[in-house]
Amino acid sequence: MIWFWQEFLDWLPVLVTLFYIVLTAGTLTWILMTKTDTTSAVAWCLLIIFLPFIGSVFFYFFGWQHIDKPLERKKRHKLAFRFPGHRPGSGSFTLTKEKAEEPTLGESLARLADRFGAYPRSAGNHIDFYHEGQPAFDAMLQAVRAAQHHIHLEFFIFHADDIGRQFLHELTAKAKAGVEVRLLYDAMGSHSLPQSALSDLRQAGGKTSVFLPLNPLRRRFQINMRNHRKILVADGKVGFLGGLNIGDEYLGKNPRFGFWRDTHLGLRGPAVGDLQRVFCEDWDFASGEHLTEGKDPEKMKQYFPPPETGGPFPAQIIDSGPDRDFKSIREIYFAAILKARRRLWIASPYFVPDAALLDAICLAGYQGVDVRFLGQFVPDKQVPQFVARFYWRQVVPAGVKVYQYTKGMLHSKVVLVDGEWASVGSANMDNRSLHLNFEINCMMDSPEAVANLESAFLDDLSHSIRLERKVYAHRPFAGRLLENAFRLLSPIL
Repeated sequence: MIWFWQEFLDWLPVLVTLFYIVLTAGTLTWILMTKTDTTSAVAWCLLIIFLPFIGSVFFYFFGWQHIDKPLERKKRHKLAFRFPGHRPGSGSFTLTKEKAEEPTLGESLARLADRFGAYPRSAGNHIDFYHEGQPAFDAMLQAVRAAQHHIHLEFFIFHADDIGRQFLHELTAKAKAGVEVRLLYDAMGSHSLPQSALSDLRQAGGKTSVFLPLNPLRRRFQINMRNHRKILVADGKVGFLGGLNIGDEYLGKNPRFGFWRDTHLGLRGPAVGDLQRVFCEDWDFASGEHLTEGKDPEKMKQYFPPPETGGPFPAQIIDSGPDRDFKSIREIYFAAILKARRRLWIASPYFVPDAALLDAICLAGYQGVDVRFLGQFVPDKQVPQFVARFYWRQVVPAGVKVYQYTKGMLHSKVVLVDGEWASVGSANMDNRSLHLNFEINCMMDSPEAVANLESAFLDDLSHSIRLERKVYAHRPFAGRLLENAFRLLSPIL
């Protein structure tokens, strides 16, 4: 026995070396065959080479965007499920002006979004704007209490803290009263949500489901492809979306973050039906319950009632995810940046753009567009902040004004162009939101809506500090080194 172990130890370096060669060669082949973006492929290849073994494990958990059978099913039925009587690019969008006239910025982007799979732009919506957590949660809870038929919730993060328990208490009461309650939460974002917190809701007849459970035995331990959407729909008449999850930190109760600045929307009108369709599709995928297939038309009217049409705002719901042929929200951000002529204002907690988005932002700055980016001063995640600082170093010389919000935690996801167009939703200005996760935004081209968001943006700037190019260039070497090192992770941030 001793001789066996002695010989094994003699051969161990050779075996490890052979294993390393096979693992590295296999992983590099895997990257080259699956990564279509050159920058991402190069970054991953370098990581594999310079971090033996660890790099391969890292790629398996963070870089591999496999679409397994459930997601293939989701992709196959998406068009028929989401677009009854409508296909992207089918010409359902109609200009409000004569065809001979140049379309407005909003019309141009709406038509382009239609080609990328967004829902049709709809007029007649009422939109309420919420710039912090308390009024948004008050409105959402009021919608829950007023619901008569169903309440649908979909959140990346759902905590069982004070505000989470308040939501669960109200949902449980409505379920006991016979209202259909469905709660969908992401397995990764809500990993700390104990199942015991949901027991009363389930016993009352409410339904819960988890998006892409973390189950390594079924090859579903996916750190990427998370459902980052935040949706609430009550009776198919009232809807909410934006940046707020359910948790006390969104009320400013976490001393680490302090005041929480976010942007959330409340909707009434035709756009609510589109929010409902996104929820139904995600619910069907996660739970297996198809809310629309084979249903009686009268029953369907309860999920999709005739919408209010007297509101002043046009709106267009756009969602994106790894099951889509187009990175819809990313493409609209890119187009909006290129179309900016006077001003381009962006608020996002994270700034990790891909190469093309970075070039577009710099080009806008070089052309004299008033480009302003509002990000975090005290970050909630250190690594993305180091990467953002690396990219700030590139955009500031182009004339981009970079601001850091000092009042508290900046979590808004807002893009504003020329005082004519706005996007609000769950998608950050980073690769994780625009390439890896499931997201949802609302686009608006009403002057009144854009003015509301611009006013809030300017107020945020009054609580921010601007990066000074000369001062920023002399920051400590150690920080610059970390920025350059962590930017190698930008494809997954």
